[in-house]
Amino acid sequence: MAAVKKQIRNSRYYVGEVNNLTRNGFGVYVYPNSFFRYEGEWTKGEKHGHGKLLMKDGSYYEGEFARGEIEGNGSRFWAKTGVSYSGQFSGGELHGYGVMQKGNGERYEGEFSYGLRDGNGFLVDKDGQTYEGSFYQNKRHGEGQMHYRNGDQYEGGWLLDQQQGHGVMRFGDGSVYEGQWRNNLFNGQGTMIHCSGIIYEGVWTNGRPLGGASKVVIEGGDVLEVFQETPFCVEVQLQTEVGEKATGENGRVLQISTAIRLCGLSLSTTPASLLKMMEDIKETTIPTPFGFQVVSYPLMERAFGSQVFIDTAAPLAVAVVAAKSGSAQADSPLLLEGEWESGSGSDGLPLMGGTPSYLDGLFAGQEEDSTPPPANQRVLEGQAKFQNLLLAPPPHDFIPYQLMDELKRNIKKPSNRAPTDRPGLSQDKNSERRSSTGSCFTSNIKKSSIDSRSVRPGEYVIMVKDVTNPPFQGQTLPPAFALLRLFPAKTKSKNSQTDKTQSK
Repeated sequence: MAAVKKQIRNSRYYVGEVNNLTRNGFGVYVYPNSFFRYEGEWTKGEKHGHGKLLMKDGSYYEGEFARGEIEGNGSRFWAKTGVSYSGQFSGGELHGYGVMQKGNGERYEGEFSYGLRDGNGFLVDKDGQTYEGSFYQNKRHGEGQMHYRNGDQYEGGWLLDQQQGHGVMRFGDGSVYEGQWRNNLFNGQGTMIHCSGIIYEGVWTNGRPLGGASKVVIEGGDVLEVFQETPFCVEVQLQTEVGEKATGENGRVLQISTAIRLCGLSLSTTPASLLKMMEDIKETTIPTPFGFQVVSYPLMERAFGSQVFIDTAAPLAVAVVAAKSGSAQADSPLLLEGEWESGSGSDGLPLMGGTPSYLDGLFAGQEEDSTPPPANQRVLEGQAKFQNLLLAPPPHDFIPYQLMDELKRNIKKPSNRAPTDRPGLSQDKNSERRSSTGSCFTSNIKKSSIDSRSVRPGEYVIMVKDVTNPPFQGQTLPPAFALLRLFPAKTKSKNSQTDKTQSK
């Protein structure tokens, strides 16, 4: 009985037309292993013409046969993987033009060479990305266009599935790169127009600009010196890692701002209210490379021809009045002593001459924060310049100024004077002189909205930040810092003083 079953399993049979005892015409043939079954046309005992070859697992081929081989146009289906193909065959292989569809959604339409994508074709991968161009041994090779799922589009050369040679990438955010590629990265000469407005033209290596900017440098050294009521300018340079000017870069957006040093106070002598204010602003402090922290101070740009500055004739001065050698010291005082103060007394408020004439009428009927900051500047050939800058009047009740006043009061407070002592005549005269010049005010005199917001001479900090948005290649350059020393306004010329004396 077992021998009978074995004979049935290995048996083969044919049912169909014959001629001279050979299969000829239409017929059905079951192969000896019973895995294959053919239904179709025969000629002289060979599959020839149209037919269908079925496999026991559900796979099949249906199409043209020639002298017993799959040859010509037909369709193929693989049951195990769900892959289907419709197109040309040769010697049983996918060869010529055809369409292949995979179960994961991938679809290819184009040329095949003995089972592999080879020649020109159009591919949609499982993620919906498309490639149209040349293939070699199943890989993108030659010239082609790729549309990525994130919106990027590449057109150019390929080498074994990698971008190679000359190509253009149009990114989904609007950026464009045109130049040389190697191993899917920018390599060689190329130009990028970034969506932020930055343009870099030069040599690239492994996707990064070889001569790109790595830092912002304020020209003139670590210390800049200017005078009150005199507009100044700050020049900035972008430099590479080796300290060379990044001339190949244009369009990076830089923002300039100023800050003032936050002085420390004694816990035993400072009112609790000021200590509370100091604790509040510590959350907004900015670290500097000078060893101390600062808080933001308003900076503005002088608008020539506006009503605010109509009576001003102060000339423009370059910020580097006297560039100091070396770096700034961490323990430098916020306000310089001596000639920086126009008066003395128990208050010690170093307000120099009230609000300058070019700010007359600035605050009448306006909001406190109405003074616009200087406009951001775009880099041109690795350089940018901020012009016509002025320190703006501080906000109302500016906390750092209050802390400075309290510190100066503690320093100048007499320690050995009896409670019954009264200030001498010289002190009264000093008080009158301060009142007449408007340079400082005691706590018993009501401050006006203008004088209480005067710009004080002293030591400030200039900061230049890279605010390019979005950041170029995902990186923002570190900010640059410089000390800004503000001296009292220049005195009138001797000739003008002599004329006044003669007129008297």
